Amino acid sequence: MKIGVVGGGGREHAIIKAIKKNPSVEKLYAIPGNGGIARDAECVPEIKATDVEGVVKFAVEQKLDYVVVAPDDPLVAGMVDALEEAGIPAFGPEGKAAIIEGSKVFSKNLMKKYHIPTAGYEVFTDIHAAEAYVETCPIPTVIKADGLALGKGVIIAMTREEAIEGIKTIMAEHKFGHSGDQIVIEEYLEGPEVSVLSFTDGNVVVPMISSMDHKRANDNDEGLNTGGMGTIAPNPYYTKEIADVCMETIFKPTIEAMKSEGRTFKGCLYFGLMLTPDGPKVIEYNCRFGDPETQVVLPLLESDLLKVMTACTEGTLADTEVRFSDGAAACVILASGGYPVAYEKGKPITGLVDGQLPDEPNVTVYHSGTAITEDGQLVTNGGRVLGVTATAPGLPRAISIAYEAAEHIHFDKLHKRTDIGMRALKALAEKE
Repeated sequence: MKIGVVGGGGREHAIIKAIKKNPSVEKLYAIPGNGGIARDAECVPEIKATDVEGVVKFAVEQKLDYVVVAPDDPLVAGMVDALEEAGIPAFGPEGKAAIIEGSKVFSKNLMKKYHIPTAGYEVFTDIHAAEAYVETCPIPTVIKADGLALGKGVIIAMTREEAIEGIKTIMAEHKFGHSGDQIVIEEYLEGPEVSVLSFTDGNVVVPMISSMDHKRANDNDEGLNTGGMGTIAPNPYYTKEIADVCMETIFKPTIEAMKSEGRTFKGCLYFGLMLTPDGPKVIEYNCRFGDPETQVVLPLLESDLLKVMTACTEGTLADTEVRFSDGAAACVILASGGYPVAYEKGKPITGLVDGQLPDEPNVTVYHSGTAITEDGQLVTNGGRVLGVTATAPGLPRAISIAYEAAEHIHFDKLHKRTDIGMRALKALAEKE
């Protein structure tokens, strides 16, 4: 089989490494890919991940058997629809289903209509009305741009001043472009956060192993929001009892709601959850694999990823085995100094051989923002550069192996958090 994977980050690298395990895969393309992914797939750097026409044309010319569309932008733009029209099956939701991430207003209204537990909210298109609302609403509050904003269109306002500032940033300064034409202002929820990615064919939903993201740039969850500085799996807060509640009150109802709306969702549906004192509630939906959650979830998948993906596309997920190991995984992101604001590119990376750490059988280095220069040097080429993932029988060991491994990798102005997984370890200790 000839397979294409659309995207060029750590998430796509994890997907490619998992797909490679299928013996029927003869050729793998990454569109556009990156310097590290080039070791595992043929990169097509001249086509952007958002270029719907370009991807479809390439897939037809190369006679690809299947395409995995990983990022949110092309999914919302209808890349899966365009591929299927051209006769190429693809993994991911159609554009009309990807709206579950493409519009916060749509997803909040969906939850309200179908009684899926979420934070209370109001929608605003007028900046003055929004500013008037936050003068009296409960504080803290959460302000969200309606559309896609690279995972950064959420402002948690701890004071009324911050709320006003947040509204101005999104609606007046247009920090996220047209994504901020509408905003959602919602109730601030408290409790442990859990990410649950799930496979679905539109009829059944099969949750993957739970994970915990670390969004803030610095230790102790301080600093700016990022795309994610590290992850662990499984999430110790997510017990079997909570998982059963989520299945009945959130996962199944969401799949059924989308079907009822004529927007059947096939692919990976990501549930961002808050475990509040009133039970689990949805913070957000994503229409794709999370990044860096994928980098800890897929290394624990024992089943054949490509088989599971094609079952989602073909509607046969109920008959397909989805099995995870009972081990644990931890991923530490190595970022460029200054991320998520301004950072330099082109810094040489040392410590890796063929993009990986030699003699580390339980460690995989996933490349997020790397490039290879003309003379063959691996260099930094993004805010998040590498994700160092370790697997082990238990979480404490996975975390320590990931950090030990990360010490062998160097580049100028490298930035990483030193406390990835510490909150999870604390939760484990409390359970004992």
